Amino acid sequence: MPSPAGDRRAKGGLEAEVLAVLKGSGEPLTPRQVGERLARPLAYTTVMTVLARLHEKGQAGRERAGRGYAYTYRRDEAGRRAAQMKRLLGGEDQHADVLAHFVGELSPEDEDVLLRLLGGDPREQPS
Repeated sequence: MPSPAGDRRAKGGLEAEVLAVLKGSGEPLTPRQVGERLARPLAYTTVMTVLARLHEKGQAGRERAGRGYAYTYRRDEAGRRAAQMKRLLGGEDQHADVLAHFVGELSPEDEDVLLRLLGGDPREQPS
């Protein structure tokens, strides 16, 4: 039985299609290139919107390509989580406060990992 919306995709279906195009590419693609590789034609602005949303969610990377962007599939879960954390940090006025609260909630083991990642040796830090 057809859906009341007719030929519409299921929620998230278009994002999944776009991600599949990016994943299968192996190289960065512009919105126009993504649109050309989809199963059915879509408006350029629709493809741009989907790519922007995927980038905001951390599921697609992007790099400058002329006046616009070219997008890539983000392969690992850690990259997606990092993008989510960056978004959650908030705007310029809240950034330092949010980071301070985040660091204050870390376990000692996570503090050690963070210190190592930032170039400090946790063994040299005062307790």
